[in-house]
Amino acid sequence: MISYPSGNSFMSKNSVVYVIGHRNPDTDSICSALAYTQLRRRQGLSGVQAARAGNINQQTQFVLDELAVDIPVLLSDVHPRIKDVVTETPISIHQDEPMSRAIELYHQHHIRMLPMIDDDGRAQGLLLLKRATEFFLVPTDPDKMRRIKASLRSIQCCLNAAEVNLVNADKVEELNLYVGARREASFDCWIKVMDPSRAVLITGDRPGIQRRAVEAGVRLLIVSGGGGVDDELLALARVNQVSILISDYDTANSVWLTRMATPVKELADPDFITVRPDDLLDDLRVKLVHGKHSGAIVCAGEKQVVGVATKSHLIKNSPVKLILVDHNELSQAVPGADKVEILEVIDHHRLGNFHTDQPIRFINQPLGSTCSLVATLYQQAGLTPDSSVAGLLLAGLLSDTLVLKSPTTTEVDRQLVPWLEELSGLEHGDFGARLFAAGSLMASGAPARQLIFTDFKEYSVGSYLLGLGQVEVVNFHTFYARQQELVDELTVIRAEKDYGLAALLITDIVMETSYLLTAGPSELPYVIGYPQEGDNLYRLKGVMSRKKQLVPHLMKVFKGL
Repeated sequence: MISYPSGNSFMSKNSVVYVIGHRNPDTDSICSALAYTQLRRRQGLSGVQAARAGNINQQTQFVLDELAVDIPVLLSDVHPRIKDVVTETPISIHQDEPMSRAIELYHQHHIRMLPMIDDDGRAQGLLLLKRATEFFLVPTDPDKMRRIKASLRSIQCCLNAAEVNLVNADKVEELNLYVGARREASFDCWIKVMDPSRAVLITGDRPGIQRRAVEAGVRLLIVSGGGGVDDELLALARVNQVSILISDYDTANSVWLTRMATPVKELADPDFITVRPDDLLDDLRVKLVHGKHSGAIVCAGEKQVVGVATKSHLIKNSPVKLILVDHNELSQAVPGADKVEILEVIDHHRLGNFHTDQPIRFINQPLGSTCSLVATLYQQAGLTPDSSVAGLLLAGLLSDTLVLKSPTTTEVDRQLVPWLEELSGLEHGDFGARLFAAGSLMASGAPARQLIFTDFKEYSVGSYLLGLGQVEVVNFHTFYARQQELVDELTVIRAEKDYGLAALLITDIVMETSYLLTAGPSELPYVIGYPQEGDNLYRLKGVMSRKKQLVPHLMKVFKGL
């Protein structure tokens, strides 16, 4: 999982560009990512950072230690997460606030959803503008239109009214709203058919109406227009337990604000969904597209509200962008690479099943290593790498070309070596020998599974999926001792991954030859075309390169199966 620097909200809004190699990275993958990052920084690309998609091997660790270079950040995946797209500072409302405050927030911030919180900032519900407007504007039944559910204290707050007499003011009640605009004679008849104990009556400077309301025992009398009540009426109100407020608003506005006094907790939807900042954006998509909810509250900790996720967030771009080095197939890329924007590809392998929505910079050259390609890009840009970067480029070149002995080695690779030697202060023969000696996993006693997967790639051919690892040795003695252990592990891996073939190429860089250890179909010995030297073992004389020599041959073999 990626850690992002914090900003004003819970997620940074700044984009970051990761230069990253394939899964199970080798020395060329790591070194080219580091070197190309430095090149792009010097060319003015902001927010660029080297990364890796897996653990580094012993050889690569030797190179980084030798050159005093920090290991790139590890990305286990780059799947877009909710925190990548929900970047707005959350607007929430306390559960005891009136609806008038909610409407004010809707208008002020141009939003349609409000998380409702308690005193500790924890989510208690989701208030939807649609539901609020339906409650206040849609009803046409007069009885429904006059209903309000609020406390007298909430009504007082909405009206900013002066308290004359309040009884049990904090209790939320089901009330009916009336306007005392009739003549006193007709009012006497009208008040007999209402329930005074649930009545909120708003009237202006009409002493006769005010008195009749107090005598009838209405729950609340609101005197609009800043009027007042005399001492005699106040005394009667106290006897009859009638609450009285004085509003400076006229009658029309007092009616509207009184209706808006309903606490938001009475209208918020308690059936809401919560998500966390680190949840996958794809999971949110499933919940919002296929569920009944139009939004979700983003919570951290103990349901602390940190954002609101809506369907509009599903189309926002992730701030994470990638530059792929040393591979161009999504099956080899960091998980989630197909969900984010890929800006560039710098590679020396065959072209795979790769497509993008927008044109990108795609540089692919048939050189011995990606580091060789990056070195040529420095030269084309008229930039000279510093000594540590030159050392990284030399290390990747020597590793992938087996110290210039691999058939993949080109004249360009050879011409680059003296230039990189001069800049790095390293002699390629000595550096290459120490590099391979340090990276001998076979001799180190590493577990068979680790040895197979350290430099491992998948290839598709027809309906088959091939899994091919490679390890370099300076002689085959340690391999002979571990042969059965390795073939047993290959058999397990083949079953786990449903591979048509799981194999390990063991390459002797001194003798310039290889063995291929396999776990494959029963007909493999008859079609593979390599001399068999034992069960599941084939000698590949002169074969040094998995990419250039082994893979093309196996592609032809499995196309014929």
